[in-house]
Order: sequence, then C-alpha cells, then structure tokens
Amino acid sequence: MMRRPLALLLSLVLAFPVHALDLPDLGDVAASELSPAAERSIGEQIIREIRRDAAYLDDPEIEEYVGRLGHRLAAASGSPAQGVDFFVVRDATLNAFALPGGYIGIHTGLLLAAQSESELASVLGHEIAHVTQRHIAQIVGKQSQSAMLMVASLLVAVLAARSNSQVSEAAIAAGQAGAIQSQLGYTRAFEREADRVGLETLEAAGFDVRGMPGFFERLQRAIRVYENNAPAYLRTHPLTTERIADMENRVASMRYRQVPDSPGFAYARAKLRAGNGSATDAVRELEDQVARHAQDPALTYGLARALLRAGRAEEAAQRLEAARTLAEPSPWLETLAGEIRLARGEGAAAIRGLEAARERFPDSRSLIYALAEARIVGGEPAQAERELRQTVARRSDDARLWRLLSRANAALGQRTAQHRAQAELYLLQGSLPAAIEQLEIARRAGDGDFYAQSAVDARLRELQQRLREERRERLH
Repeated sequence: MMRRPLALLLSLVLAFPVHALDLPDLGDVAASELSPAAERSIGEQIIREIRRDAAYLDDPEIEEYVGRLGHRLAAASGSPAQGVDFFVVRDATLNAFALPGGYIGIHTGLLLAAQSESELASVLGHEIAHVTQRHIAQIVGKQSQSAMLMVASLLVAVLAARSNSQVSEAAIAAGQAGAIQSQLGYTRAFEREADRVGLETLEAAGFDVRGMPGFFERLQRAIRVYENNAPAYLRTHPLTTERIADMENRVASMRYRQVPDSPGFAYARAKLRAGNGSATDAVRELEDQVARHAQDPALTYGLARALLRAGRAEEAAQRLEAARTLAEPSPWLETLAGEIRLARGEGAAAIRGLEAARERFPDSRSLIYALAEARIVGGEPAQAERELRQTVARRSDDARLWRLLSRANAALGQRTAQHRAQAELYLLQGSLPAAIEQLEIARRAGDGDFYAQSAVDARLRELQQRLREERRERLH
C-alpha cells in the first residue's frame, strides 16, 4: 500500500495548485529558518482545509479535553509562550503529527490505543517538542521555498483525496494527512531531541514519565505484527532500539510518580467508542464492557451515549442515572443529560439542567455550546442570541459560536443578522468568496436597523478589498 507515495503525491499536486492555499511570502528560506509569522500563516491555511474535511472530528468535548491536556503540557515546556493548538482526526490508525505554526493533530485511533493518560500525554509532549524546538522551520531553512509550498499543497491534496474516488488510493498510500511529515524528513537528531524535551515536559507537567517508553515499546512490538504496514506514527516518526533505550535510561534517573488518569481521559475514550461503527454494534460492545466492569462510570456513560445514538432515549436516561451514582459530577454527564432531554422533547428541562451545569462548571466551553443548542431547539432562541452575541464578542475566532449565532438568528427570523454571522463562519473556515456572498445576502435582506446595515456594509467593503489584494498577489 505504500508503493511510490511521493510519486503519487506529486501527481496530486499537479491537480491542486499551490496558490489555492494563499500562502505568504516566505522570504529567502534557503538562507535562514522559516520565520514564526510565515510558519503560522502556512499552518492557518492548512488547518482551515483540515477543518473542512469530513475526517476532522468536530466534537467540542473531545477537542476541549485534548486541548486542555495539550496546553497543560505546553505550559510546562521550556517555551510556554509558543502558541499551540490541538485538533482530532477521525482515523483508526495510530498517529499524531505537528504542522507548521504549532498545530498538533492526533488520530482517534491513538487516543483509543493509549492505555493511560500519561501515555497519551507522552505523544503530545513529543509533538509539542517538535513545535517548540522549531524543527519544521529548521528543515525548511535547509531547503528551498518551493519545498515548503509543495509540502503545504501535498497536505491539502491528500485531504481532498478523501472525497474524490480518483485520488483516494493515493491518499491512502500517503498515510493521509499525518504522513506528510515523512516528506519533511524528521532527522534522527530531531527525534531524539523531541524525546528528550518531551520527557522533560511530561515530568514538569506532573505525568508518569514511564508512559513514553511504555507506549513506544508497544508501538515497536506492533512492527512485527503489521510487518510492512506499520502504524502511521512509525512511518512519520522512525523508531529505533537506540531511541527506546535512551528514553529508558532517562526515565531511570527521574523520580517515580504514579499518576491516576483524569475522568476526562476515560470519558473521551468512551464517547469515541460510542460513536464507532454502527449504533447497534456500539451498544453491543459497550453492553459487554459494562457487564464486565459494572463499576466503571465512563463505560456506563459510553453505553448511555450509544443507546441515545441508537434512538433508545429512555434506556439512555436510565444508564446515565446509573453513571451518576458511580461518578463525581462532570460536564460530560451534564451535556449528555441535556441531549437526552432534548431527544425526549423535554426542552425546558434540558435548558434548566444545562443552566445549572454552567453555574457549576463555568470553565467548560462545551457546556456553552450545549446550552445554546438547547435554547435554540427548546424554544428560547432570543436568550440564546443574547448570550451568544456576548460570548462571540470575546471569542470572535470561535467558528462554533458563529454557527450557533446564525442558527439563533434564523430561528428569530433575523435574516440580516443570520447571514452576517454565517459570513464570519465562512471567513474562519477560509472561504472568503462565500463570506462575501453571505454579506451581500445580508445587505439585501433589509430587516436590520441602520447600525446593523452599516456594519454589514463596512464588513463587506473590507472583505472585498481583501479579496482584491489576494488576487493581485496571486498574479505576481
């Protein structure tokens, strides 16, 4: 399956021009490292393409969990000021990868394969080290500008292949998005440095450092099982016996620490299991797991989720109550409770429950989305609109907030506001022409007051000017 991956990828580039990414002027990267600003700009373009792809896991709870874990590690690293962002890709293979600009992705398969939170943290710590040590920038600094442009186009081409049967075989052969790192060619020295810095970060963040060699040893054993079809992580991060031995030697000199997993680790994995395969198969698998581990609240929560997915809301509610008796209060449980109540047509109860949950867990971003959804569906779109407008004023880069705000406006019949919010959503997704089209629709709607119409006109002129400038840059 890995035959001629580079040739296949190169053929994709011919059909997917570099200028589609609107990449910045990188300067003379052959003479120096890629600048942080240019690297970030490239990463932003790539991540927009990823977030439009069907494989991107648009799950606020799991993304929030991975993000909290990752930012805890980043804060403990030697470069806490280095910006990092985390996302999850729906893919059963074991892989994680760092993109230009500090964007770090993990596959759902890796999250499910990790046997402890410290193991998962060890992989994230390794990827964070690639970012903080600026390995991608150093590699690009030794190559030409066209090399980096090719890497960016290759990644987007691979993602495009998912929805195009004519190129899907090439995408698979390339190991999907994460395998682009093999084109960047992490050197053994970079891998050893990422191991060393990652271990130091793991220890500083309070995790069990044994998680790193333990996880990598298991990956190495998988080589014999997979033979030529090794896990994707091993194809993008070459693993040697010397690397594992070096990890073990470093761990031997570190303080022993037994660290329990956080509830979020178990809930995230249970939610992924509840969404795997068909709903019937997910229910069957989790029923079997719960039968063998009756006191595990996360598995019981997962079963409740699978039952809801299968349309069995009453049984889901019963399982959720069983999970509540086994666990401490958690936003994971409250979000599911709201979904079950909405499925049962209990909009008011869902809203009241989620309001109480927001009071109890004010730092949970997922509960903000869940409460807004409940208000829109449960008959309180005006309150949803007020709260979302206040929140989006503080977090204007949150695409989910703009999507919900557009829906709340639509429920209220406010077409100008609806299309203005939709324009901001498209802009965050990297579709400038679509954003302009939405603003033109908003201007024609004519149901906004003078200030709303003026804001639409000003934003439309701004984006039209930006589009003209981008088109001029492409011609030069």
